[in-house]
Amino acid sequence: MKIAKRMENLSPSVTMAITALGRELKAQGRDILSFSAGEPDFDTPEIIKEAAIEAIKAGHTKYTAVEGITETKQAIINKLKKDHGLNYELNHIVISNGAKHSLFNLFQVLIEEGDEVIIPAPYWVTYPEQVKYSDGVPVFIDTDDSTNFKITPEQLKAAITPKTKILLLNSPSNPTGGIYSKEELTALGKVLEGTDILVFSDEMYEKIIYDGKKFTAAAEVSEDMFQRTVTINGLSKAVAMTGWRFGYIATPKVELVKAMIKLQGQVTSNINSITQHASILALEGKADEAIETMRVEFEKRRNVAITQLNYIKGISCVKPEGAFYLFANIKELTNDSIKFCSELLEKEGVAVVPGLAFGAEGYFRFSFATDLPSIEKGIERIRKFVEENY
Repeated sequence: MKIAKRMENLSPSVTMAITALGRELKAQGRDILSFSAGEPDFDTPEIIKEAAIEAIKAGHTKYTAVEGITETKQAIINKLKKDHGLNYELNHIVISNGAKHSLFNLFQVLIEEGDEVIIPAPYWVTYPEQVKYSDGVPVFIDTDDSTNFKITPEQLKAAITPKTKILLLNSPSNPTGGIYSKEELTALGKVLEGTDILVFSDEMYEKIIYDGKKFTAAAEVSEDMFQRTVTINGLSKAVAMTGWRFGYIATPKVELVKAMIKLQGQVTSNINSITQHASILALEGKADEAIETMRVEFEKRRNVAITQLNYIKGISCVKPEGAFYLFANIKELTNDSIKFCSELLEKEGVAVVPGLAFGAEGYFRFSFATDLPSIEKGIERIRKFVEENY
């Protein structure tokens, strides 16, 4: 048997691998504290679970339209109008099996061999892998702590070539927690005016923001940006619905929507019918109280974690404005994040993700989507590890 050559373009997910290794060591009896997974430790709100049960009882267990049922699509439209003042129609929406599936569909229907996709680094590990699998070319723009890991208009302008097809933005960011302001998005949009470049705006963490910050969607900053932006979102992070697999895209480009539906129809067809019905309540804001409870707790954890990590000599962290990650700078200690994270797991039983996985050597990602006692215990182990080995 010979595996298809295109699989050589795809690398395994480092975050998944480290999470799996942590679980394996734990199963062997090791005391493992894992800060590697990008998953809320909270349960799905009761109101959503009850809605799913009611959907089953009502017989909503059949195939649906490939792109999703009308009621759920309308709830997405209403949500985008209410939150961002954006006006979409039913034929502008596609619901998929999580935002990762949405992205895969988009790259598959848009990218041809040699097309370039601009990706700010650090980046979510899946972005470049899906681009490469689709025969595209990831073009990285490096950022660092000095700009809170956000690209500048000058950097964007310099990265554009005749082959540039897409700019991929992620705000709030995984892994850094950085958020693009309205002014910053407007400035980036100005650079794109007069081009055919699309903007993919991954806004999965939009509800998890801190310090009273206001989230701005890329599509809302101008009419030009609205027309060129594909908004990618879902319910996994903000509503603790990771296992439900609910993602969606919104774009006024009807031809793109039709192409995605055609592809999805031959691959997965519709997403889980029960999830679609249960998700309506979340999109309508019925779970907002539970979302706010989670957000407040995440903010408390962030404040404790960043304070304690910054006390460790040789480690520094920029304060994240959103999401539930710290992106810790360890360049004073080492530029080998794989070695650092591997030895930390082996010697102290602490699992974090090396920055190299996100295209930024000399960092590690620490997820604070776990309980406060574990966070404090884990950071104490990191301090001990650093003091004994560096």
